[in-house]
Amino acid sequence: MADSNTPDIIYTKVDEAPELASASFLPIIQKFASAAGVSVGTKDISLAGRIIATFPEFLTEDQRQSDDLAELGQLVKTPEANVIKLPNISASVPQLVAAIKELQSQGYALPDYPEAPSTEEEKHIRAKYDTIKGSAVNPVLREGNSDRRAAKAVKAYAQNNPHRMGDWSADSKTRVASMSGGDFRSNETSATLAEESTAKIVLVGKDGSETVLKDGLSYPAGTVVDATFMSAKALDAFLEEEIAKTKDEGTLFSLHMKATMMKVSDPIIFGHAVKAFLKPVFDKYGNEMAALGVNPNSGLGDLLARVDGNAEIKAEIEKVMADRPPMYMVDSDRGITNLHVPSDVIIDASMPALIRAGGKGWGPDGKEADANCVIPDNSYAPVYDETINYFKETGKLDPATAGTVQNIGLMAQKAEEYGSHPTTFEIPQDGTVKMVLGDGTVLHEHAVEAGDIWRSASARKAPIEDWVQLAIDRQKAEGCEAIFWLDETRAHDAELIKYVTPILEAKGVADKFKIMAPREATRASLETIRSGKNSIAITGNVLRDYLTDLFPILELATSAKMLSIVKLMNGGGLFETGAGGSAPKHVQQLQQENHLRWDSLGEFCALGESLQFLADARNNEKARVLGQAVDAATQGILDNNRSPSRKVGEPDNRDSHYWFARYWAAALAAQSDDADLAAHFAPIAKELAENEEAVVSELAAAQGSPADLGGYYHTDPAKTAAVMRPSATLNAIIG
Repeated sequence: MADSNTPDIIYTKVDEAPELASASFLPIIQKFASAAGVSVGTKDISLAGRIIATFPEFLTEDQRQSDDLAELGQLVKTPEANVIKLPNISASVPQLVAAIKELQSQGYALPDYPEAPSTEEEKHIRAKYDTIKGSAVNPVLREGNSDRRAAKAVKAYAQNNPHRMGDWSADSKTRVASMSGGDFRSNETSATLAEESTAKIVLVGKDGSETVLKDGLSYPAGTVVDATFMSAKALDAFLEEEIAKTKDEGTLFSLHMKATMMKVSDPIIFGHAVKAFLKPVFDKYGNEMAALGVNPNSGLGDLLARVDGNAEIKAEIEKVMADRPPMYMVDSDRGITNLHVPSDVIIDASMPALIRAGGKGWGPDGKEADANCVIPDNSYAPVYDETINYFKETGKLDPATAGTVQNIGLMAQKAEEYGSHPTTFEIPQDGTVKMVLGDGTVLHEHAVEAGDIWRSASARKAPIEDWVQLAIDRQKAEGCEAIFWLDETRAHDAELIKYVTPILEAKGVADKFKIMAPREATRASLETIRSGKNSIAITGNVLRDYLTDLFPILELATSAKMLSIVKLMNGGGLFETGAGGSAPKHVQQLQQENHLRWDSLGEFCALGESLQFLADARNNEKARVLGQAVDAATQGILDNNRSPSRKVGEPDNRDSHYWFARYWAAALAAQSDDADLAAHFAPIAKELAENEEAVVSELAAAQGSPADLGGYYHTDPAKTAAVMRPSATLNAIIG
């Protein structure tokens, strides 16, 4: 059970743009919710907050804070859970190090992140920091499966106000390059456990030595357990070949990874790409660079900073770069390449953006060009490959007439690859990795070489069955095409199909669903939405992440405006505010110009769903009225074009919150379901309307000059409030 003091709704404290927006929006939510007897509290799951909570022994009493993520992890396992989760940083090592340094500069005596731990204490500190890296938050909170779709108002607005799509031509040189062997896809083995089992992962060296990589694993009966590895030699050969091909083709070299979520494997693969691109430099100066602390996994930016004082190495780097193909750029004005920082190019955002732009990426010359999209592992690369092939054949999608692709995603209890971090290893020596069950049975076995990346992932029976039922419920509600994106020739998917098919048949709905491999499902779904119809993609965890960016970016121009509902398996609700990351570029613009272009539409949608859920769960009809009025306010934002502009001097995020509050109050004052609420909000609605000129002018006056937040990862609350609530008139009304 949840604590009796737990607020009715938890609104998460996160990072970057969504957290800045919260400083403006949350006071409005709390003011309005209190009128319905609904309490709205916060829990800190920000990167800085998690660092502080992890190292109390280094901090003063005043600096310490509770482990809010652990508390939320318990709450989401209860029926009382009602959590609105905003996007948080899934930290790469450079981001983690930067956050630590900022906190140290603010007087927090935290230990440095040990890049190469040697003592037992350093190893202990490194292990604690590593629990904060990557997708440390989502697997803890996602105790349910995912239901993501565009809200009807958002989809209608996108069709009535279609965004610009880049033109595709049949002779585009843009393509996807992926490994044809030696990758995770080709080496995968999978099995479903007949009974509850413990397991350990051991590496048996060629000399007969045995190293336990992981012990104490435990799986309930019915768990699908996979194991696979990526060959380092095959990866290096592939990268070398693709760099040469890119130069011959005259396109941009681009690498698309998810070094944030796949926090063990993908930074290593990223590092291989950095080494491959600068191979002559590493061949010649590898030892010298290692002595300078160069770790290719940290990216080209870190490498360049470490060799800055060595003119000879710098000259060699410039020489090699001049001979390589031009690189896809994150920021061509500042010379930030695709390989600068592992977390800068995230596949589920970068590939849809490139596809939306007609297959074009930005080159170092500041111009758009075709690109070779290098996605080493072939598990999900076919989705992007088929999308590109499809648009080359048919031309760009028309958002004004396109249907929509919804998603039902298997993710509960750390399902599939996104739960594989604790069981992913860079292999230190040649040998054989075995996954051995408690009774001695060898479940999986792979011959590996030093440098290979081995991993195991799993999906439990209860989440799988819940996922299939969620798909059945969603298809019944929508009545449209529904496809399980499962490949019978992939080991893991074949095990899932053994669950899916009997359940569909037992429920008498097998004829309502198709089972298709991702490549074929991609084309089928694109053809469906091109014809103006809708489809439901029922996918595993990684494809859930990829598709809930790909299709919304094609349909809506953004993935940040999606309804993202996690029906927690024990009865609670987790309401995510869409995809789209935490928007560091938005923060940079705010710091420079005091203009925040973050769009809180995802938060509006999640708030409405959270209040309606609360009404059902607690039989609180006032909460229902409040939630229905949120939907009306969201519609008002869209109908009246009150979303933030990208340019300084035009309305921004803070303006949109004023208009949301105004439309919300007006809807509550006008409704007839609850006379008390109508009477309460009538004067508020009147004040908000009558003071429009004062509020808008005060908000406009705040823009144009640099904004001081007192930090980036760990902002000062008072300074942030001053920046994000600059209208004294609005503050007086809201309180």
